[in-house]
This record gives sequence, C-alpha cells and structure tokens, in this order.
Amino acid sequence: MSGRPSLGRIGIWAGDIDNYSATEVRRAVTEIEDLGYGTLWFPEATGREAMAQAGMLLSATRRITVATGTASIYARDAVSTAAAQRTLEEAFPGRFLLGLGVSHPALVEDVRGHRFGPPLAAMRDYLDALDNAPFGPPAPPAAPHRVLAALGPGMLKLAGRRAWGAHPLGMPVQHTKHARTLLGPHALLAVTQLAILDLDRTAADLARTHVAAALPNRRVLLHDLGFQDLDALNDELVDALVVRGTIDDIAHRVHQHLDVGADHVSLHLLTTTPHVPPLRQWRALAANLLP
Repeated sequence: MSGRPSLGRIGIWAGDIDNYSATEVRRAVTEIEDLGYGTLWFPEATGREAMAQAGMLLSATRRITVATGTASIYARDAVSTAAAQRTLEEAFPGRFLLGLGVSHPALVEDVRGHRFGPPLAAMRDYLDALDNAPFGPPAPPAAPHRVLAALGPGMLKLAGRRAWGAHPLGMPVQHTKHARTLLGPHALLAVTQLAILDLDRTAADLARTHVAAALPNRRVLLHDLGFQDLDALNDELVDALVVRGTIDDIAHRVHQHLDVGADHVSLHLLTTTPHVPPLRQWRALAANLLP
C-alpha cells in the first residue's frame, strides 16, 4: 500500500514529553529530527491530548514522522479519531502515524469515567467504527495507516489483520521474536526499548523502579517467556526489560531486536530528571546508531 510513513530503523519514544513545557517540546522534537532519528513516538495518559500534541510536533518539524504510541480508544469516539487522523494526514502527508491502545482500567474508569471493556472486543469494535467513520473534506490519496499497542497474542494477531502492524512497549527480545511469529512476515513490528545510558547504582534503582511499574500488565506474558519469581525483580528480569550501560550496550540490544524481526526500534531514555529532555543521551546515541 502507498502512503505509508517512513519510520526509519531507529526512533525516540518521548515517554516524559508531558513533563516538558510547550516550548521545550518544540525544541526537543526539532533536536530529534536534526539528529536524524526517523520517528518520534509519544504516549497519551493524563497529559496533553494526543492529536493536538501531534499537530504541535508536526508543525515544529519538516521531515520526521510523528506517531501516537498509545492514543487511548477511550479518549475520543472513533469519528473524532478518524477525523483528526485524516486532518493531520491532509496537512502533513505521510508524516503522521496513529497508534491506538486500550489504556488501563484505572485511567479509563477512575480518570475518564468510562467502563473498561474486554480489550480485544473493545479494540475490534473501535476499529470497525473507524473504518465506517464519515469524513467531509477531500480524502487523502491513500487511507491513513494505524498500528496497535499490542503485547498479548490476541492483540498482536488483531494488529496483523486490522492494522499496519504492532507497537509493543517495554518487552524483552524474546517477546519481539514471538511477536514476529504471530504477526507474520509482512506486518510492521515497531518495538520500544527502555534504556539507561549509565551503569551506576542510581541507574540500577531507576531500572528496577520502572520494571516494577510495568510488571502488572506484563506478568503473564513474562512468565510465559520463561521468567520466574517476577516479584523478586531479579537482575535477569530487569536487564531483559531495561538495557543499561554504554552506548555499545544499547546498540547491541537494538540490533538484537532487529535481528529477531523488529522493523523499527524506538528508545525510551530513562533518567533521574524526567522533567528535562535527555538531549545529551539522544545526541550520543545518534552519533553511534544512526547513519
């Protein structure tokens, strides 16, 4: 199919983007683009609205693809999402990628006031509504593309059938290999790798904190991949989910994902100062990972 955004092999997952001011966001995305990264991904939780933020990022740049890593299907009805996607595609052809996710029960029910439905059924219904949504202005030459934030086998298979592909976040290389098998050879597999460019004790504590936060909705999947005694947060588990160390260590993990079937790897750089864009780390990695 034509009109697919060009993601490049390496991108940035700006997981802390809602901690930055609008001015810092524009400076950060400009820096990421100038460094040569192919795609900027960002989440949606309780910060900026995803489509508005995408418009801000696209307006500040010229080339880079902007992707909503986890735009919540509970944040907008399907008609609004389809209209926003087509509007951004019309204004910035081939530079916007819609990534959809089912979010988490607490965010959906306690924050947004909706009822959290069975994830697969909810996503199927939402995709059906997207496909049937009306749109008044002239349509783009090709239907805009979408990916699903998918971890489990059911959502991965759905992503292979009903989307361009899948975007798993924060999973080990073993999961990437399994995801490729479930998706088949042609669907996009764009994974996000958590990374810390450091080896000191602070880095170890930071990695373990993030793994603990990520564990609840990954527990069964990690157990099925062979990880045991998950609550102990042992080094094997933490190192599998968060690569920490030198530039070479991070580069090696990126190539491991690519070697087992990933088409694209975005890096989420974890730091002890999440309110400050990690410009130093982005620059150092770009100098060694990008052509």
